[in-house]
Amino acid sequence: MKTIVHTQACAITADQALVEQDVSKPAPGPRDLLVQVRAVSVNPVDVKVRELMAPEGPYRILGFDAAGVVEAVGADVSSFKTGDEVFYAGEFTRPGSNAEFQLVDERIAGRKPASLGFADAAALPLTSITAWEILFDAFRFKDGEGKGEALLVIGGAGGVGSILIQLAKKLTNLTVIATASRPDTKAWVEKMGADHVINHRNPLNEEMAALEIQPRYVAALTQTDQHWGAIVDLIKPRGQIAMIDDPQNLDIAAIKLKALTLTWEFMFTRSMFQTEDMHVQHDLLNRVSELVDDGTLVSTSNVHAGVLSVENLVKAHQKQESGSTIGKIVLDGFGAADS
Repeated sequence: MKTIVHTQACAITADQALVEQDVSKPAPGPRDLLVQVRAVSVNPVDVKVRELMAPEGPYRILGFDAAGVVEAVGADVSSFKTGDEVFYAGEFTRPGSNAEFQLVDERIAGRKPASLGFADAAALPLTSITAWEILFDAFRFKDGEGKGEALLVIGGAGGVGSILIQLAKKLTNLTVIATASRPDTKAWVEKMGADHVINHRNPLNEEMAALEIQPRYVAALTQTDQHWGAIVDLIKPRGQIAMIDDPQNLDIAAIKLKALTLTWEFMFTRSMFQTEDMHVQHDLLNRVSELVDDGTLVSTSNVHAGVLSVENLVKAHQKQESGSTIGKIVLDGFGAADS
């Protein structure tokens, strides 16, 4: 089968940064689905793996988000059957989605929204899981809670921010403030449902003071170290911060006086450590699928980069690296080139 791999940690501009490689089609293990990949999306983690992590073997198949059709199932699979349409974010320690076929554990796959094509569906899994775990694991909300409180989303126009705003607005009673700095990103986060938009190029504590809103919850999705002092200043005492990026230096002692809680969200933790509650990602993806199909949520797909190929994937990585991505970048799977 066709795949796209990287063979060394390198910049996207390097010769053979991404390479097409033919490999054997894998066979499913007991809890695995063998999925014919119909579409994928690109995430910041794709870029980080390619740039910073040398493969343990001769190559690594890149890619996480995918949507496709189940071709075969393992002996112990109970949630899916051959022919089912699924979407998922994959695992950090297994071959990725930039391939004709991929194995995925049924406990981290969900039913693809029937109302979406494969590409629009592929935009959702990784960011939906991340946003869901921020709201309902880190911040411990239940549906309908949050009245009288506010959530600040730093980096609202990115993939996680785009779905987090929607989930917070549709499933809780939080007031949602999102950051954006350009007219197009401001328009996007407003489309996603943000109640207020502030500019992250200005000091966030000053922007929040002008709104006269003090949030109890902050989702720091980008440049946490740059905004750290302002976050600690603007948040309510006994507030909660969740971050997903990789700040190199944080003054953790700064959160003591306000008795703040800091959570580092990493959506691959459950699959990486095979936790007892790993199946909740299957459940939440099914819930997201239902919410899309009943019109509560919309896909965050915003750039269609063509059919999966080395050339198109290089361009998608470059766009992701630019820091100007709004929503998600998606590509059709290999098979679309023949259809």
